[in-house]
Amino acid sequence: MGSQGGFGQSKEFLDLVKSIGEARSKAEEDRIVLHEIETLKRRISEPDTPKRKMKEYIIRLVYVEMLGHDASFGYIHAVKMTHDDSLSLKRTGYLAVTLFLNEDHDLIILIVNTIQKDLKSDNYLVVCAALNAVCRLINEETIPAVLPQVVELLGHSKEAVRKKAIMALHRFYQKSPSSVQHLVSNFRKRLCDNDPGVMGATLCPLFDLITIDVNSYKDLVISFVSILKQVAERRLPKSYDYHQMPAPFIQIRLLKIMALLGSGDKQASENMYTVVGDIFRKCDSSSNIGNAILYECICCVSSIYPNPKLIESAADVIARFLKSDSHNLKYMGIDALGRLIKTSPEIAEQHQLAVIDCLEDPDDTLKRKTFELLYKMTKSTNVEVIVDRMIDYMISINDNHYKTEIASRCVELAEQFAPSNHWFIQTMNKVFEHAGDLVNIKVAHNLMRLIAEGFGEDDDNADSQLRSSAVESYLRIIGEPKLPSVFLQVICWVLGEYGTADGKFSASYITGKLCDVAEAYSNDETVKAYAVTSLMKISAFEIAAGRKVDMLPECQSLIEELSASHSTDLQQRAYELQAVIGLDARAVEIIMPSDASCEDIEIDKNLSFLNGYVQQAIEKGAQPYISENERSGMLNISNFKNQDQHEASSMHSLRFEAYEFTKPSMPSRIPPVSLASTTELVPVPEPSYLRETQKVASSPSVSNADPSELRLRLDGVQKKWGRPTYSSSETSTSSSTSQKTVNGVSKVDATGTVNSKAHDNSYNSRKPQVEISPEKQKLAASLFGGSSKTDKRGSTVGHKAGKASSHAVEKPQTTKATVKSTAVEKIVVQQPPDLLDLGETTMVSSSPPSVDPFKQLEGLIEPTQVTSSVNHGGNKSPDLMGLYVETAGSGPSTDDANPLSGLTNSAIKNAHEGTTTQLSKGPNTKHSLEKDALVRQMGVTPTSHNPNLFKDLLG
Repeated sequence: MGSQGGFGQSKEFLDLVKSIGEARSKAEEDRIVLHEIETLKRRISEPDTPKRKMKEYIIRLVYVEMLGHDASFGYIHAVKMTHDDSLSLKRTGYLAVTLFLNEDHDLIILIVNTIQKDLKSDNYLVVCAALNAVCRLINEETIPAVLPQVVELLGHSKEAVRKKAIMALHRFYQKSPSSVQHLVSNFRKRLCDNDPGVMGATLCPLFDLITIDVNSYKDLVISFVSILKQVAERRLPKSYDYHQMPAPFIQIRLLKIMALLGSGDKQASENMYTVVGDIFRKCDSSSNIGNAILYECICCVSSIYPNPKLIESAADVIARFLKSDSHNLKYMGIDALGRLIKTSPEIAEQHQLAVIDCLEDPDDTLKRKTFELLYKMTKSTNVEVIVDRMIDYMISINDNHYKTEIASRCVELAEQFAPSNHWFIQTMNKVFEHAGDLVNIKVAHNLMRLIAEGFGEDDDNADSQLRSSAVESYLRIIGEPKLPSVFLQVICWVLGEYGTADGKFSASYITGKLCDVAEAYSNDETVKAYAVTSLMKISAFEIAAGRKVDMLPECQSLIEELSASHSTDLQQRAYELQAVIGLDARAVEIIMPSDASCEDIEIDKNLSFLNGYVQQAIEKGAQPYISENERSGMLNISNFKNQDQHEASSMHSLRFEAYEFTKPSMPSRIPPVSLASTTELVPVPEPSYLRETQKVASSPSVSNADPSELRLRLDGVQKKWGRPTYSSSETSTSSSTSQKTVNGVSKVDATGTVNSKAHDNSYNSRKPQVEISPEKQKLAASLFGGSSKTDKRGSTVGHKAGKASSHAVEKPQTTKATVKSTAVEKIVVQQPPDLLDLGETTMVSSSPPSVDPFKQLEGLIEPTQVTSSVNHGGNKSPDLMGLYVETAGSGPSTDDANPLSGLTNSAIKNAHEGTTTQLSKGPNTKHSLEKDALVRQMGVTPTSHNPNLFKDLLG
């Protein structure tokens, strides 16, 4: 802008920008901005300020907000500027309010009318400014106010207006899909727009729609392929080129859409093969945008139904990426390789040396991406090498978040592909030792279960060797200075169960180690509890074997210390240990049998063996047991009726329902005289908790109450206490949410494979003078050696590792063979719908609904409410249906047979909201029950002699 005051700005504004740019500290910048705020507050409130000056003040306010300071005192002036007739001032006002306000701001309501007027303007620049504000400021409640004008602008003569209208509709769909669901077909029609910019803008909402429901857009595959072919052949104007690439962002979006449409669909994928192959051949890889298109092509090839030629082309591109000196391209190559090996696992073997180099690269981001690739290509032949490298990397990093992820992956791979139980235990020891606090506690339980169950076969020697090796390894590890708490729990449990089982170690030696652990980790009560229990097990096993137990002095002091502990759990364990030592061998053998950790223990939760004692106590006058939910006052409202029957049998129990009206005393054989249903009682002042109790008792039986029963009508009484009812908006949102079929079809295995010999992609061809070290060749042979065709992920190992994985933590991955077979079944059974007609699809089903929603409302709300809801829907229907008719196709409608076809979704939604509001009225039950419980603590019991005793107490 220079010293000329460019763009019509004053010298003050230019000096402000210059002084802020020259500020040497944040404090100096804040001082300058605060001084500017005071100046603007004074000048912007002056009367008769010229419009040119006000425009500059608004721009300076925008600058203040950009620097993080509050300029809310000028928001109203920016809103006023949007009403100005001058194009420059109006666009400045719209720019300011879109930066100042959010969709929930209180001032939004002031500019809705202005936006409606500007959307109908003859000047397309004004319309574009209004559409920009629509995308930024219109919320879910104000969408209906501007929706008709936005839909009308889809046919505007200016392509810029049509493009912004598509963007506004896309924004509406993101905020409230139900409000524009009937306008979805407009996106299909705009796909055929003459302007490439409008067509490219339409791809964004179509991508979101296809992501949710793929099958409804299968008929557009031919259209997308045709558009991509025209773009790749440079038929678009030169203005859409970027770095000499024809409309690259449109190409990328089309490839993403085609990847969704071709997933698991052979017929749709066959239409894409030619155009994707042409892009592989014609795309220039010398620029970043060209490499981005090639990467998206690889993602598309890995998603659609496999084709050998396309997989071969993708493998060549991946080879170029991995051989590049750029870390970004290497990263992209590793990621693309991880996607492609799901379809063709043989490709990883062609790039084994490049993967090894990336694994040893100092770039940590590239190394992490390489570990993700190795995780995807793990099998039983290379699991040992991959897990060892992952553990070494886990030890070297300090990021706990990523260390947790690496540890969980190591555990998952070890449980799924472990070649032997011994290796599995050693691997788990390493993971627990270096990341024990970050591992899920279930993993420790699975490890203990594996050691206890052994191989699961009738091979006692193998099981004993497994346990012996575990004990020896833990005795070596226990001397480490600092071990995780979870790992120490596993160590104590194993030493207690099997420390003296094979006779290699004496009981005194094991007990000494356990006492050392309890002393070293005295602040960890869980570890001390495990150690004391292990001491009790060893002592019990010694007593059962007939050997004398000599307690070490450190064990005696530990028991004495825990006997006086503040923890009741540790106290009980210490007393149990002392009690077990004093028993004879036969009793100890019964209560703590040897090697019985896997035995099922039957627990009588109801304590049925005490039934006789309880019955005798009740006969002597003892009170019956009160359940926990009754004690806490959380009794369900639906149990109130059942309590009436319970009171007839036991007159001493408390009643938790509302009090009934006093009925005239008469013989039970004579039915009571029914009062007129129109009788109303005038509500009188009474204690608040009594009124709430009556409302709670009457709320669950509104629909099935006897009309002759006399009850209070408290609909008009203001509720002052109690928990507020649930808002109907949440209920209506959940009830009106429609379920859509999501394409869950997975990729199917390729029938053909890639001939790896057909490629000359030896990694050392780029550097023939460098000799590959034998260590790297050996590592590559370990990672990529072995047949990858026959070894499928998820295969079980013949050893105990398979059994360990059955007890392991639930994994998010499913067996691919199962998914693929399911995908094939879905393709065979489900025929894609015929959507060749680009006319608008109807949103109301032609078949009558199985359940009439208005029948369900009968008896729940008053007839006047039902009538008002229907009338409301009928009155609102012509406006929205009129929009629907304007864009409808020429085909006849199939909804005439449906009596509810003229009813909009909003009417049904309002009806449901009314129902929900009626059902959710009334105070919370817990408050009433707590007040009744307070009275119950006074020790008063209602009897047949004085039924109104509680009423007297409550006033």
